[in-house]
Amino acid sequence: MFKSIIGLAIGLLLNVALLAQENSLTIKITDQYEVAVSGVQISINGETTNLVSDKNGYCTIEGNPSDSVRFWREGHRDFISTLHDMHDNSIIVLKKDFVWKDLVNPMFYIVNGGLWLLLFIVFAETGLFIGFFLPGDSLLFVAGIYSSNLVHELLKTLGIGHVNNEWVDLIILTLLVSLAGILGNLVGYWFGKKIGPAMYNWKDRFLFKKKYLHDAHDFYEKYGGGAIVFARFLPIIRTFAPIVAGIVQMNRKKFVFFNIVGSIAWVVSMIFAGHFLQLWVRKQFGFELRDHLELIVIIIILVTTFPVFWKLLSGNKKQPKQ
Repeated sequence: MFKSIIGLAIGLLLNVALLAQENSLTIKITDQYEVAVSGVQISINGETTNLVSDKNGYCTIEGNPSDSVRFWREGHRDFISTLHDMHDNSIIVLKKDFVWKDLVNPMFYIVNGGLWLLLFIVFAETGLFIGFFLPGDSLLFVAGIYSSNLVHELLKTLGIGHVNNEWVDLIILTLLVSLAGILGNLVGYWFGKKIGPAMYNWKDRFLFKKKYLHDAHDFYEKYGGGAIVFARFLPIIRTFAPIVAGIVQMNRKKFVFFNIVGSIAWVVSMIFAGHFLQLWVRKQFGFELRDHLELIVIIIILVTTFPVFWKLLSGNKKQPKQ
C-alpha cells in the first residue's frame, strides 16, 4: 500500500515536471490550398506576439504543453489548440476566406470539390459554352501532382482503398478526365448543330462575345478537323471549336475521331507533366513543386493564353482601315 502511494506520488511529480517544461516546436503555417501564410499572430495563454516565419511558412514557438495557443490572421479563420496536441513539424492550417480570384486557383476546386468537381469543370469548358473562364490547363497540371489524393477517395468509395499504385492512379484519372472532355465536346457539337447558327445574332454579354465564335470559326477554317485537336490546348478557342464544328455540319464520325484524339492528348500531356515534373524537381532540386503552385499557375496561364492574345492582336492589325 505504502509503495503504491509512493509510486503514484512520483508519477504525479514527473507529470507536473513535464507539464512545466517548456517545449520548442517548429511548425509550418499554410492555408487550405497549401500556400504558406505570413504575418500570423499567436496568443499563448493570452500573451500575443507576431510570428516570424521564413518564406516557406516555417516558424518556431515555445511554451508549456498545457498552454492554450491561438493563431490568427486577417482574412483567415482562427486556429485554436494546445501545445500538448501539437508536435514538431506540425502543419497549422489557417483557412482563408473566399475571394473571387480563388475561382482561377486550381487548388480551390481540388480542395473543395475533389475529383467530381474536376470532371465537371473539364466537361463544362466545352459542354457549357460559358465555361471558357475556368482554369482547365492549370487545373489538370495540378491534378497530376495530386493524382493519388484525387483517385484514392474514389477507390475508398468503391471499397478498394487498399490499392496504392502510382500508375493505377494516373491511368484512372486520365481515363475519367478524358471521358469528361470527350462528352463535353460532344455536347458542344450537338449545341452547334441545333442552336449554333442563331448565336451569330446574339448580343455580346459578359460571358459571351461573338468575336470568340468568329475566332473559333477562323481557326477551324485554317486547320479543318485538326482544329478540334489543337483547340484543346487553347483557352477560349477550345470552348467554341466544337460549337463551330456543329455549325458547319462537320461529319459526325470525323468529329468523334478528332475529339477523342484531342481530349486524350490534352489530358495525358497536362496530367503526366504535373505528376512527373513534381517527381523530377523533388529528386533534382530537393523541393516540392506543390509549394510553388501560384507561380506555376501564372506561367501556365501565360503560356496557354499567349497564342490567343497574339491572334487577337495580329488580327486587329490586319483589319483594313475604314
